Amino acid sequence: MEKSVLIAGFGGQGVMSIGKMLGYAASDAGKYASFYPSYGAEQRGGTANCTVIISDEEIGSPAVSKLDMLIAMNQPSFDKFAKKVKKGGSIIVNSSLVTSKVEDSDIAAFYVPANDIANDLGSPKVANIVILGAYIGLSGALSEEDGKAIIKKMLGGKADLLEMNYKAFDKGLQAVK
Repeated sequence: MEKSVLIAGFGGQGVMSIGKMLGYAASDAGKYASFYPSYGAEQRGGTANCTVIISDEEIGSPAVSKLDMLIAMNQPSFDKFAKKVKKGGSIIVNSSLVTSKVEDSDIAAFYVPANDIANDLGSPKVANIVILGAYIGLSGALSEEDGKAIIKKMLGGKADLLEMNYKAFDKGLQAVK
């Protein structure tokens, strides 16, 4: 098994956090992982993306010509990267901020209103965790338990934030079932 995903959005949306969490979760689950970040000129508000590969075998290169999956957190990211998804691949669209639809019938589209879900939970900052849950629910690269374990590990001593993040993760899982 080898799965590639490009996660893209504005700086400040937690794009890199999703990528790092996937990489660490894969490593903790005994898999191989590659994390390749790319930042725009600005940090918060500029564009950011990262490519993550999760595999049962060693990864030869972090470069990917065609993606198994794209996570588009905003419209510019969708516009730029949707064509990089291979036939039979998938796109998770943050439909709170992306109005375009996936037009290629050979690519599965999942519209997850991550910002709306996060706002309904009372914390706009957990939109990326909603998306993390959606990815784990769809990809098969990691288990639900792997996802929750990495949330707990990354939050460390911030136990007060765990419940909110677990709820966001669960909402992401539910959004793609």
